[in-house]
Amino acid sequence: MVGNAEDRLTRRTIAAIATPPGRGGVGVVRISGPNALAVAIALSGRDRLTPRHCHLVTFRDSEGQALDQGLVIYFPAPGSFTGEDVVELQGHGGRAVMRGLLDAAQSAGAVSAEPGEFTRRAFLNNRMDLSQAEAVAGLIEAETLTAARASLRSLEGELGREVEGLAEELTRVRVFLEGALDFPDEDMDLLEEQRISTQVVGLLERVQSVRERAASGVRLSEGFLVVIAGRPNAGKSSLLNRLAGRDSAIVTERAGTTRDILRETIALGGFPVELADTAGLRETEDPVEREGVRRAREELNRADLALFLVDSVVGWTDEDAGEWDRLPPERREVVWAKGDVGTPPSGATAISTVAPPGLGQLEKLLEERLQMESTGDALGARQRHVEILDRVGADLDNARNTLEAYGSGDLAAQDLRRAHEALGEITGRIHSDDLLGRIFATFCIGK
Repeated sequence: MVGNAEDRLTRRTIAAIATPPGRGGVGVVRISGPNALAVAIALSGRDRLTPRHCHLVTFRDSEGQALDQGLVIYFPAPGSFTGEDVVELQGHGGRAVMRGLLDAAQSAGAVSAEPGEFTRRAFLNNRMDLSQAEAVAGLIEAETLTAARASLRSLEGELGREVEGLAEELTRVRVFLEGALDFPDEDMDLLEEQRISTQVVGLLERVQSVRERAASGVRLSEGFLVVIAGRPNAGKSSLLNRLAGRDSAIVTERAGTTRDILRETIALGGFPVELADTAGLRETEDPVEREGVRRAREELNRADLALFLVDSVVGWTDEDAGEWDRLPPERREVVWAKGDVGTPPSGATAISTVAPPGLGQLEKLLEERLQMESTGDALGARQRHVEILDRVGADLDNARNTLEAYGSGDLAAQDLRRAHEALGEITGRIHSDDLLGRIFATFCIGK
């Protein structure tokens, strides 16, 4: 059931170009709303349109001038993408033609759609939950098949089903706990307290599992951040250039030429990877280089993986050891650069950007690490989903600690209620107009 603001929104008939801007063999103008059929009849000149049937027509503007020849398809409510009457005008994909069809639709009574308004209406008309609506954007934005498959799982409802399952289990726990609280003159039975605590622990484990699948989906859509770090002149910029396939960074014999962070995006093993080349790590009096080192260390704190380059000619130094110890052990890998002229340790990951051993070992290492970071059943998700699941986990953990430490059912019940409400924000069972506005504003106009 939509509120007054959303009700006013859905009374409008909206239109937008649904295909990317530019030239193409086919372009689509999409129309949705109560007057969509009337607009389509006005443009096509037909007396009626058979639902889900392709009609070959000549599109005309409000003055009867021919615009294009193409197809018109009518999808009646409620069995359409938005749950409303929807019409698609398929013409030739030139800019002038598409603009002419859109202007004609607006002259016939439609108004311009806002970003994401078609998908927003699908959500408001219960054609999909909020996680599915966001998965639509994920599919459009996906740069690899792995990311697209993760978004498809959520579009098919898997993330929503996982969250609804968590909500259902949480409901059972809350019913049990709050039922016990209906007798305020009686202390909470120890066995009941232990049973509730056990249920909360099991629920927390499920939340953490879903959270990891969602976080994996975020990494697939936004990309893994791999930071190339090391002492000055270790070969970081040369490695960035080789992995990116172009001369992105300046490479010279002079140490410390990289001051700011250089970024390149590549696909590796089906995963999107953002590479960051950073300033050489060392203590310096140069204020510009010192700022570069500060930024490098800040980037390393954000990295999904740090590639720490060591110059095989110079060998491992005390300075290398100091910088290596700064890095989180679970997110670092040492790489021996200049392996064609130096003497890297036996069994180490050695590379050369100009001769054998090349980058084969490193690329294999990266693909293995990315596979480890990304579960095969990743769910297409947004960062907001991960943050909500973190909140849910924190509330459940607080409830468990409260029960085990104090046996306080009242306080635990408040934590469980907050966790329950937070889960509703993922599927849209609990939402605000402001939340929906921010989510759908990230969509393209015709979706």
